Amino acid sequence: MVFHVKQNPYGMDDFQRDLAVSRETVDRLQVYADLLTKWQARINLVGPETIPSLWQRHFLDSAQLFPLVPQFVHRLVDMGSGAGFPGLVLALLGAPDVHLIESDARKCAFLREAARVTATPVTIHNARIEQVAPLGAGLVTGRALAPLEKLLSWAERHLAPHGSCLFLKGQGAEDELTRAAKEWIFTLDRVTSRTDPAGSILYLREVRRGRAER
Repeated sequence: MVFHVKQNPYGMDDFQRDLAVSRETVDRLQVYADLLTKWQARINLVGPETIPSLWQRHFLDSAQLFPLVPQFVHRLVDMGSGAGFPGLVLALLGAPDVHLIESDARKCAFLREAARVTATPVTIHNARIEQVAPLGAGLVTGRALAPLEKLLSWAERHLAPHGSCLFLKGQGAEDELTRAAKEWIFTLDRVTSRTDPAGSILYLREVRRGRAER
């Protein structure tokens, strides 16, 4: 899949072309975008400087994970969902049984309203990740949340046996992988981000505590 990301501006028509999604889906995402812009005036959902590039910085950045979601995943858990990236976007695109975990009550209020107005079925947990009962997810996601070793410690609680993780990371991904390898064993596939040439998508499988033999 090729994404034609351009600097100024990247909008809903560009998103529809790059993701090959229906007009109905893009229209629902536009409702989401409008709601986020409205709520942003009251609470800080995303970096204010990213609002003009919402479709690229947040929607496309999240949606690029969708083709990587394993075919037989029955449940997805998104940790630290914030304004719904990437979890709510993935649910809107069709990911099954999506659970959004967010500790900020105001952001949860936004997530509930965004899910309502876009008719997107999700389960929202207003709690800290480590306080939510284990969810047995086939896939755990996270974006701009914490260092990799911390993400894995949280994800371990919610992963089903043979579950996997998709984490969006910036240019520090290599250092985070090195530190995480001191405590964790995993199989890694690394995909270059479609929205940030310095960023990576880390697809981690067979995750378990331990240190690989040298």
